[in-house]
Amino acid sequence: MTVSPVAASSTPPASAGSPKTVDYQSFLKLLVAQMKNQDPTAPMESTDFVAQLATFSNVEQSVQINSKLEQLLQASQLAQAGSIIGRTVTSADGEISGKVTEVRLYSDGVIAVLDNGKQVPMLPGVKIS
Repeated sequence: MTVSPVAASSTPPASAGSPKTVDYQSFLKLLVAQMKNQDPTAPMESTDFVAQLATFSNVEQSVQINSKLEQLLQASQLAQAGSIIGRTVTSADGEISGKVTEVRLYSDGVIAVLDNGKQVPMLPGVKIS
């Protein structure tokens, strides 16, 4: 089961509106629809009902945990991004270098804006001095 993350920037996440995404509200709608459409002559066993309620509770807790983890990750990324302001950054290929004046945090990564106006994506291989 996939729970869509909350975007940390102005760019929307790629998974927004994805039919593969199941959240708390979707699960609740499915459970209610199942209960409405069950055969009254052969109602759901009480053990099955309890198992579905337990699953419902697990889905709700998973959504809340994912939300808190996403907030924690965003805070960590912000702290790390802020720590490179004023430092010199060199791109992985060595072609772009300069002092960081601004940092932009997007859902897909961090971009350092240099004093010469150029931008360097903070990817593996970037040198910070």
